[in-house]
Amino acid sequence: MIESMVFSFSAVLALALPAVYFIKEPKGQGGTFWSLMAVAIAGSCSWTLSHYSGEWRTSFSLAIWVTVSASVIAFTITCGLSRLAWRLTPLLMPYLALMGLWAMLWQAFPGHPLDEEGPINNWIMVHIAISIFTYALATIAAIAALSAFLVERALKKKRPTKLTRMLPSVIDSENLLVSLLIACEVILGLDLLSGIGLTFMETGQLLTLDHKTLFSISAFVAIAGLLFAHYQSGVRGRKATRVVLVAYLLLSLGFLGVRFVTDVMMA
Repeated sequence: MIESMVFSFSAVLALALPAVYFIKEPKGQGGTFWSLMAVAIAGSCSWTLSHYSGEWRTSFSLAIWVTVSASVIAFTITCGLSRLAWRLTPLLMPYLALMGLWAMLWQAFPGHPLDEEGPINNWIMVHIAISIFTYALATIAAIAALSAFLVERALKKKRPTKLTRMLPSVIDSENLLVSLLIACEVILGLDLLSGIGLTFMETGQLLTLDHKTLFSISAFVAIAGLLFAHYQSGVRGRKATRVVLVAYLLLSLGFLGVRFVTDVMMA
């Protein structure tokens, strides 16, 4: 138990290091940045893989660490594709570190393995992978929305802080946000389709309106509405931030919230 806690804390520390370095002395997207991101990926993924143990479990703690690992990987890829995404580091990495600490609180609830065999099991794994990647992209999008909100508020109040000076400009954050939302909407659509396929294989029905499905559909509709409004009337700023954060909350309730109820409260 003590070794597991030490391992978990080391993974959390690996997540926090990029933000600590960035806040102390930001030097751009150089070799040190990539090295620290590699450490963050290694720390979170090593914890996840060590607790995976050859079988997928429904553990709430493991679900959090899987999403953290996916988010770090997705953010690193995003930084490689976008020249300004790295400026979200002081917001995203502390948040992921806090999620890691939160996961440590629930390690006493191991969950149970998925023991289905055959094609249904393979389809479940595909559906889980798509869900995780969707949530990772939504996490980065929510941070980009928060970044735009903080910078805009600082500009309006004419009180910029050290943090807001590090973050991307409002326009850059919103451009990144739109790109992430488009990608998130596509992946979320695939997630819903894979869920429909899984439900049909298990029950013969196309759709089961459980909590996870309802939250995912609501998030899909919210993101679609925001993208439509953005391209039609240029909706941005606080309104866009609220919609993105609501969509992220819905996905969180559908992915982690349902897992918390089934594996912790009903354990």
